[in-house]
Amino acid sequence: MRFFDDIEIGQRREIGTYTFTAEAIKTFAAKFDPQRFHLDEEEGKNSLFGGLAASGWHVGSACMSLLVADGQRLAREAASRGEEVAVWGPSPGFRDLRWIRPVLAGDTIAYVNVVTDKRSSASRPGWGILTARTTGTNERGEEVYSITASAFVPMRAKAG
Repeated sequence: MRFFDDIEIGQRREIGTYTFTAEAIKTFAAKFDPQRFHLDEEEGKNSLFGGLAASGWHVGSACMSLLVADGQRLAREAASRGEEVAVWGPSPGFRDLRWIRPVLAGDTIAYVNVVTDKRSSASRPGWGILTARTTGTNERGEEVYSITASAFVPMRAKAG
């Protein structure tokens, strides 16, 4: 992962894709969001969604999983080049979570993350706060998901 100093506003990162199968939709829903249109094809077809729909929480969880995996990949690549790897801190939160269109069984969602803001942390010296908007787009080019989230990111240590 990169240091706060190395990240630019507008920086774009494609973090991966996830295909929502009927089996995965039902498994997630049974455990975390057991509503009829997430559990049964016929109920989904007869709902406002028009088909078996993934829970919005499933769409967000798939995004988070891909985001973490991509960060781990980037860290491994940086380490293999002999670069110092920044260990990010936690997220102070998110806003503007939107489930824009239904994600139906068979849809493949591509997730992209774009840095929208960065600032030094007033309460934690040596740390910055990075804000990014992550979106998910289906195979038809329709945006289906978006979230704006922040994270604490370490600054490079000053040579002294």
